[in-house]
Amino acid sequence: MNYRHAFHAGNFADVIKHLVLVRILTHLQEKATPFRIIDTHAGAGRYDLTGDEATRTVEWSTGIARMMQSSFSEAAEKLIAPYLDIVRSFNPDSDLTTYPGSPLIARALMRPQDRMVCCELEPTARKQLISALRHDEQARVVDIDGWVGLPAYVPPNERRGLVLIDPPFEAKDEFSRLATVFAQAYAKWATGIYMLWYPAKSRRGTDDLARSVAATIASSATPGKCLRLEFSIAPQTADGPLTSTGLLIVNPPWKLQDELRVILPQLERPLGVGGVARFRLENVKA
Repeated sequence: MNYRHAFHAGNFADVIKHLVLVRILTHLQEKATPFRIIDTHAGAGRYDLTGDEATRTVEWSTGIARMMQSSFSEAAEKLIAPYLDIVRSFNPDSDLTTYPGSPLIARALMRPQDRMVCCELEPTARKQLISALRHDEQARVVDIDGWVGLPAYVPPNERRGLVLIDPPFEAKDEFSRLATVFAQAYAKWATGIYMLWYPAKSRRGTDDLARSVAATIASSATPGKCLRLEFSIAPQTADGPLTSTGLLIVNPPWKLQDELRVILPQLERPLGVGGVARFRLENVKA
């Protein structure tokens, strides 16, 4: 699978991923002590929804555009609003023309004491991200393969924080590599929060990944918890476009699962294609 993000920015998978990202960072803000964000495959940071790539697929029109036009229950609105407010801040003229990637969404929720490391190997994307962050002293962009950088950057000095692992899934072994590198990082920093994104195209592949991550956690001297979230906007076909997205959240904030049970049912109708979408939310055990 080739998941060049400029073609998919603002789609349903971004909505799910970034909603969870915002909720996790909001919880990290509850303590005054600093935290660090490590983004292993950071991308360009800012995506032009009027550009050539985005207009070829127009996936954002059934993702973030629908979210901006939808109404939600009072409880869900309170939880969703911080994410939508960040997106709106990049579109001050009301027209939806720009979508912020994970680094810029995360940066919007950092306090003066917090720090972020963004790994990006692709030269054009890296230059764009550096420009988008405007040489921010709190957010460092490094020219390194995220698979190599992650084990090197943990544990951070802050001892609190989030690792976002969001690879492009261009290689056939990406699932096994994700499991292996997570295990390496978790062995060094078992108290951090980890958020692993994956395309949910193969049930066997996604189940194997979940079991591997759960086994790594269970075998640790300080075992944590793994929450699995999958969201499908339509039945997934082997050769069709991505319609199912997944997240494994390791050491989730204790309120997160309850919050997602409020949020996710509210997203089924606006994000569903040709009908109501479906989601799966469960704790994974080894």
